[in-house]
Amino acid sequence: MFSIATIKAFQIYGISIAISMFVAVLIKVLVTATSRVKPAANAAVASQMVSEPSVEGLSGEVIAAISSAITVVTGPHRILHIAESKRSWSNEGRIAQHSHQPRH
Repeated sequence: MFSIATIKAFQIYGISIAISMFVAVLIKVLVTATSRVKPAANAAVASQMVSEPSVEGLSGEVIAAISSAITVVTGPHRILHIAESKRSWSNEGRIAQHSHQPRH
């Protein structure tokens, strides 16, 4: 009644369904497990953000030496203006990927 090719196709289809269900259940378990861990991680991050870095034990000479070393490596410069550009390279990449007009 059924050919060997049809039986093989049903077997492959059944195996793919079983693997897909296993992966879906695994993802659900991982999402549930990580959602329970997330509040504890947020509390740890919040406590770190509240505390200010301590410079106790560092003399002014050490801080001056570190600052001068950074100046020597990076060179003298000043930051005049920090702002997000309207067209960055990442934005242009997204536009190129989602464009429906081919570029030549």
